Amino acid sequence: MNTITYNNVNNHFKLNGFHLGKKDLCRVAYSFIKEGDEYEKSVGDFILDWFDKKTYIDLNTSGTTGTPKIIRIEKQAMVNSALATGDFFKLSPGDKALHCLPTKYIAGKMMFVRSFILGLDMDFVAPNSHPLLYNDKKYDFVAMVPLQVQNSLSELKNVKKMIVGGVKISKSLEKSLAKLKTQTYETYGMTETITHIAAKKIGEKAFSVLPNIKISQDERNCLVIDAPQIAEDTIVTNDIVELINDTQFCYVGRIDNVINSGGIKLIPEQIEDKLSGKIHSRFFVTGIQDAILGEKLVLIIEGEKQTLDENTFDELDKYEKPKEVFYVSKFSETDNGKIKRKEIIENI
Repeated sequence: MNTITYNNVNNHFKLNGFHLGKKDLCRVAYSFIKEGDEYEKSVGDFILDWFDKKTYIDLNTSGTTGTPKIIRIEKQAMVNSALATGDFFKLSPGDKALHCLPTKYIAGKMMFVRSFILGLDMDFVAPNSHPLLYNDKKYDFVAMVPLQVQNSLSELKNVKKMIVGGVKISKSLEKSLAKLKTQTYETYGMTETITHIAAKKIGEKAFSVLPNIKISQDERNCLVIDAPQIAEDTIVTNDIVELINDTQFCYVGRIDNVINSGGIKLIPEQIEDKLSGKIHSRFFVTGIQDAILGEKLVLIIEGEKQTLDENTFDELDKYEKPKEVFYVSKFSETDNGKIKRKEIIENI
């Protein structure tokens, strides 16, 4: 059996209804770069990078938890990731896919790679917040971020399977999705793992890893990923997890977000989960320096000052209740919608 490489374009691949091979795609890329909108230019750049003589691509990390950096990923590893996704989600040549993510980041690049390699019939649209507006087509596979999902609930009846990544799905959005027939999966991954290495269906607690991936924990209880077909080295994350077995885990929170308040370790993501649906603006909790406690837990809410209901904090343990509430008119965020917590805290 011939190995599928990055030079292959599956015969079933279509872009916006047209069968395109390698040469056709390069012509489209030049056209995008010369005459396209900004989001199309980044696609043109990526296609030309994909079919050049180099075996790798340089990618920007999002910079959510630190300074954005450039990392080098082998194209064959991206192909292997696409094959694993196809296997996990049972995608077949000719399946109809919608691409509505920015191609500047890995998630948008990988939708193209999956389509080339798996032979998907892909519609490519502008990566805006209402990607299914005025679109009555039926899709087998779609990838979105939560904001796009929230704005597309009434159109999702035309989507069979959907993966959602970038930021965590809120409890209220999860409830809305549970009522739909669409098979929705929350994904776990990062640029270094070439997007997702695990996914969980809406309503499930544990993430299940994709094929050919092994997981473990280090002494901090953080996730360690062994994915030889995707990354040469073992990836040690800063994500605290509960390991269920060697293929399943529950996400707890990031170790660099943990607050040490008077010797009590508090995990912001767990507190935010309890507050989900009770505060109607975007928010997060964090620790700021305190002379007595070392760090004190505070709640930061986006927008104008508001009166919080008396029962807002009822579900929280006594140590989890914020000592102070701050309001920030507009959260700073990365291009793909992740809140820059550290930057917001520094400004406060």
